[in-house]
Amino acid sequence: MASATMVPVPVRLDACGLLLLGLASGQRAAAPGRLAAERGRGGHRWGAGAGQRRAGGVRPRDDGGVTESRGKGRAAVLSDKLNPLSYGTVTDIQCLKKLKASVDLDNKLEWTFNNNTEGSICGFNGVECWHPNENRVLSLHLGSFGLKGQFPDGLENCSSLTSLDLSSNSLSGPIPADISKRLPFITNLDLSYNNFSGEIPEALANCSYLNAISLQHNKLTGTIPGQLAALSRLDQFNVADNQLSGQIPSSLSKFPASNFANQDLCGRPLSNDCTATSSSRTGVIVGSAVGGAVITLIMVAVILFIVLRKMPAKKLKDVEENKWAKTIKGSKGVKVSMFEKSVSKMKLNDLMKATDDFTKDNIIGTGRSGTMYRATLPDGSFLAIKRLQDTQHSEDQFTSEMSTLGSVRQRNLVPLLGYCIAKNERLLVYKYMPKGSLYDNLHQQNSDKKALEWSLRLKIAIGSARGLAWLHHSCNPRILHRNISSKCILLDDDYEPKISDFGLARLMNPIDTHLSTFVNGEFGDLGYVAPEYTHTLVATPKGDVYSFGVVLLELVTREEPTHVSNAPENFKGSLVDWITYLSNNSILQDAVDKSLIGKGNDAELLQCMKIACFCVLSSPKERPTMFEVYQLLRAVGEKYHFSAADDELTMQPQNANPEDELIVAN
Repeated sequence: MASATMVPVPVRLDACGLLLLGLASGQRAAAPGRLAAERGRGGHRWGAGAGQRRAGGVRPRDDGGVTESRGKGRAAVLSDKLNPLSYGTVTDIQCLKKLKASVDLDNKLEWTFNNNTEGSICGFNGVECWHPNENRVLSLHLGSFGLKGQFPDGLENCSSLTSLDLSSNSLSGPIPADISKRLPFITNLDLSYNNFSGEIPEALANCSYLNAISLQHNKLTGTIPGQLAALSRLDQFNVADNQLSGQIPSSLSKFPASNFANQDLCGRPLSNDCTATSSSRTGVIVGSAVGGAVITLIMVAVILFIVLRKMPAKKLKDVEENKWAKTIKGSKGVKVSMFEKSVSKMKLNDLMKATDDFTKDNIIGTGRSGTMYRATLPDGSFLAIKRLQDTQHSEDQFTSEMSTLGSVRQRNLVPLLGYCIAKNERLLVYKYMPKGSLYDNLHQQNSDKKALEWSLRLKIAIGSARGLAWLHHSCNPRILHRNISSKCILLDDDYEPKISDFGLARLMNPIDTHLSTFVNGEFGDLGYVAPEYTHTLVATPKGDVYSFGVVLLELVTREEPTHVSNAPENFKGSLVDWITYLSNNSILQDAVDKSLIGKGNDAELLQCMKIACFCVLSSPKERPTMFEVYQLLRAVGEKYHFSAADDELTMQPQNANPEDELIVAN
C-alpha cells in the first residue's frame, strides 16, 4: 500500500525541547504528536521532517499483531500509519456505522465515514483507540450525547472494545441477553441514567473481565443474578434507583449500601430486611450515602499518609524477617504447580531447602508486589521465588490468574514457571536472571563495578520497549503492566532485558476500590507514576508509557527517579522535574551520565533523551504508544545489530482462543 502524502504542518516545542507536530488549518486531530527524524547539528531532531535513514521498522497488522517491515524507512513506516480511513480495521468501522445508525437519530455524534477524509475513526467524538492510527477501538465514551433507541447495534464488531459508557442518554428496552457475546472483553460497562428495562441478564456474569458495572437510574426489574459472583475482578457495582427486588447476592455485599437503593431489595450491605418500611429504608440509604462520602474523604487522607510514611518500614521488616516462612513449614508436602514440562516436579519442601527457609541472605529484590528470593537447586542451577505481598484472592481466583500468566511467553518477559499455595502464602516460581535488576546495575553502590556501557543501555532500552509493546499491542485483550520501573526489568547473562511482575497488579488489591488501587502502590513506585493517576486513579496504556519514559531517563542520566544527585542541594523535585528544568534553560546535555560523554555516542544519547521526554509529557494524549517508542528506539540502535533474532522478530497475532488471555485494566 502506498504511503500517505506527508502534509507540512507547523511544529511546537514541548518542555523537553522536543519538536511535536501541530495542526494545520482544517486538519483533523487524528494523530497528534507523530514523530519523524530531522537531521540537525549534533544529531537528529524529532520533528515533522522526514528522515532519510533506512531502518527495519514495525507496522501494525490487521489482525492486531505487530510484524516487521524489513527494509522500510522509519519515516515511511510512520507515514503508513497516517493513512486515511480506508486503512482502518473494517470490522471496527462497521461497528461504529451500525451503532450510529441505531441510536444517533439526531446526528449528535457528527461521525462521517468518508474515505477521502484525513484521519480515522480514532478521531471521532467519544472514540478511543488502542493505537491512534490502528483503528481498533479500545473505549467508547458516549455519555450525554442524546442517544435514543435500544441497546446499540454492531458492538460485536468492535472486537477489542474494553470500555463502554452510554450513560445519561435516552436509551430504553432490555439489556441484551447475549451481552457477553457482544462484549466479550469488556472491563467497564456504564449504562447508568437511561431508561433500560427488564431484568439484569444472567449472561453478564460471562463477561469475565468486568471491573465495573454501573446500572443505576434505570427501570430494571427482577432480582440481581447470583451468577455475578463469578466476576472475580469486579470492584465497582451500582444498581441504585431501579425497581429491583429480592435478596442481594452475598458476593456483592462488599459494595456500599447506597449502590443498592431499591425499595424492594434486602440483605447486606443494607441494614434492613425485606419487611422494612419504605421510610426507614430511605433513611438508611441516604445516611449511608452521606456518611460514606465523608468517610471516603477521610480515608483518602489517612491511607495516603500511611502508605507514604509506613510502606518503606513495612518492606524493610519483610526483608529482615522470615517469620512467615516458619508458619508454612507444616505444608512442606504441598506440590508446586509447574507450567513447563522441562522443569522438574517440585514440592514446597524443595523450595524451602533451596532458599534455606527463605532467609534474608537469599533475598535478591523487593518491590511493590513482594520479595524475590534466589533458590539454589541440588544440581547447582537457580530459580527465583517471589513471595507475593498482601494478596487477598481466593485459591480459585489465584489459580485462574496464574494459569493465564503462565501461558504468556515472549523473549523480553520473565517466564512464570510455576506457583505454590501454602496456607495464606502465595509463591511464584520464575526463571532466574543472573545479572539482577536494571536498577541495581544503574544505581549499585559497589565502586568496583564499572558503569554500564552505552551500547548495553541502548540494548536494554530496545528490548524492554519490545516486551512492553508486545503486552500492549499483541495480546487480545492487551495487558497493562501498571508497575514499570527499573526494578522490574531484569537482565540475563547477555544483558537481554526481561520484564517481570506483569499481570500481578490484579493480585495486590486488598481493598476493592479504585482508590486503594492507587494508594496501595499498584500503579508503581514513586517517581514512575503518571501525573493523571492522582485524579483519575485509572490505569491506561499511556500510564505505562510514562513509567517507561522515566526508565529511559534513568538509562541516559543514571539518576534515580526521586533523587537527583547531580542537582543543587535546594532542588527537591523528581528526575522528570530536573529534566524539565534543564530543558527550559537549554542545558539538557548536563543531565547525561558523564561516563557516557565524549565516546562517539552523543547523537544517540540526545535522541534517547528526547524520546524519553516525549514519553513523560504531562498530557497522556501527547505521549506516543509503546508501539511507536519501540520503533524509534530500534531505529536509534540499528547499527549495533544486537541480536540476529531481531531480524526475525514477529509479534504474536491475536490468539484463536481469546479466553486464554488476560487484560489488566480498570
